[in-house]
Amino acid sequence: MGKYRYIFGPVLSRRLGLSLGVDLVEPKTCSLNCIYCECGATNRLTIERKEYVPADAVIEELRDFLSKGEDLDYVTFSGSGEPTLNTGIGKIIRFLKSEFPRYKVAILTNGTLFSDESLVADVLDADLIIPSLDAVSEEVFKRLNRPHRDLKIENIVEGLKNLRKRYSGQIFLEIFIVPGLNDTDEEIDKLADIAREIKPDKIQLNSLDRPPAVPRVKKADYSALLRLSLKFDPVAEIIGGYSPREMVIKEEDLMELILNTIRRRPCTREELSDLLKLRMKEVDQTLDILLKNGRIRISSGPRGDYIVLNE
Repeated sequence: MGKYRYIFGPVLSRRLGLSLGVDLVEPKTCSLNCIYCECGATNRLTIERKEYVPADAVIEELRDFLSKGEDLDYVTFSGSGEPTLNTGIGKIIRFLKSEFPRYKVAILTNGTLFSDESLVADVLDADLIIPSLDAVSEEVFKRLNRPHRDLKIENIVEGLKNLRKRYSGQIFLEIFIVPGLNDTDEEIDKLADIAREIKPDKIQLNSLDRPPAVPRVKKADYSALLRLSLKFDPVAEIIGGYSPREMVIKEEDLMELILNTIRRRPCTREELSDLLKLRMKEVDQTLDILLKNGRIRISSGPRGDYIVLNE
C-alpha cells in the first residue's frame, strides 16, 4: 500500500470487517476538535466544503487497487479528518457504485454538515453512514466536541433528521461517552429522545480505545455503558474495546441491569443474554438471586418462558 496516498489498509474493523480506508482531507482537517479524537488535535478547523484532495486522484488509486478483485467488506471514507468536507465525495461514491458495485460503501462522519442539501445528495448511494452525536446540550457539545464557531447543535440535529428522511441506506448513530461530560442522566435522556426522532437503524456507544487528543479524557466503565445503553430505543450496542477483565460486572450491577431491562418489556433468558452481551451463566445466576428475592417471576409465552418484573 506504500504507493497510495489517499487510500489505506485494508484494516480489520470491529464494526465493518475488512475495510479499505479512503482519506479525503489532509491531516487534520475537521469541523470539530473533539477532546477524545485519536487523530489528535484539529489544526484546520473549518466547515468549508471544497476539494481538499483531488477526487480524480482518489478514483485512480481506487481503480488500481480494486481492479485486483480484493475481498473486502467495505470501502470506508474515514481517516485523518472529516470526509464530508470534500465536495468530491459524491463523485467518488458514484464511481465506486458504477465500476465496482460489488463493494459496499461506508462513511464515518462527525455528522455536522448534513444541513447542507448538496452533501445529502452526494451520499445517497452509500450503503452505510455512521454519524456521531455526542451531545445535544450546547454547553456539553462545546466542551466535548469543541466545534467550529458557526456550528450549532440544533442545526446538526435537524441535518441528521433530514438525512434519515432522504437516505434509504443504513444509519448507525454513534455516541462517544466521556465520563464526567456527557454521561449524566440528563444528557443521556436528551440524547435518547433525539435518537428516537432521528430513527437510526442502530445506536452504538463508544468510549476511549486509543490515546486521546486531550490526555485527561478517561475510558468509560463497561458497567456504566451497559446501564446507559438501556436508555436508548433500540437498546444501544457497546463497541468500545474492552478486555474480558474489564467486562466483569458486579452482582448488584447485573441485577439492576436485568431489572431495568425487563421493566421495559419481558424477556427470555436468551434475549437477556443477547441484549446485554452477557454469558448465559451470568444471566442464570442473577435470575436465581432475583427469583429468590421475589423481584421477578416466570411467565409462559409463545416463545418460551419470559422473565417478568414482580410488581
